[in-house]
Amino acid sequence: MAIFRFIARSLLTSAVTSAATTAALCLLSSRDTGRPAAALNAVSHILWGDAAAKYDAWDIRHTLAGTVLNAGAMGMWSAVHACLPQPRSVLGAARNATIVSALAYVTDYHVVPHRLKPGFEQRLSGKSLFGTYAVLAASLAASSLATRGRG
Repeated sequence: MAIFRFIARSLLTSAVTSAATTAALCLLSSRDTGRPAAALNAVSHILWGDAAAKYDAWDIRHTLAGTVLNAGAMGMWSAVHACLPQPRSVLGAARNATIVSALAYVTDYHVVPHRLKPGFEQRLSGKSLFGTYAVLAASLAASSLATRGRG
């Protein structure tokens, strides 16, 4: 029964974090580059190489691929988050979310090879990059609080 709670928690959290970070990437990209799809397209460099990070327009090859890759990463970080004990307070939820978001940043920019980095750092300012990870933390915390006490 515990595995089903873990899966349910991971899937719900993944949906929340994917939606939140995708929206944030579009808004921040629009502010930084004038092109809402640019940061998501940059993620597709994982599949298509570094030239993809320079693509600005909405399209299936870059934008859909970047969105799916981002959702996959959010699924993985949501599963990591689901492994932590369910917090009993807002402070506990914020702590867990901050830990996972910081781990995501360290992994993305100090552990994985260049080809597996998110790519949006090529299109976003440092402030917007920080904002992206802050949105990840906030969405993890919100999801955790929403599911608190449900198994």
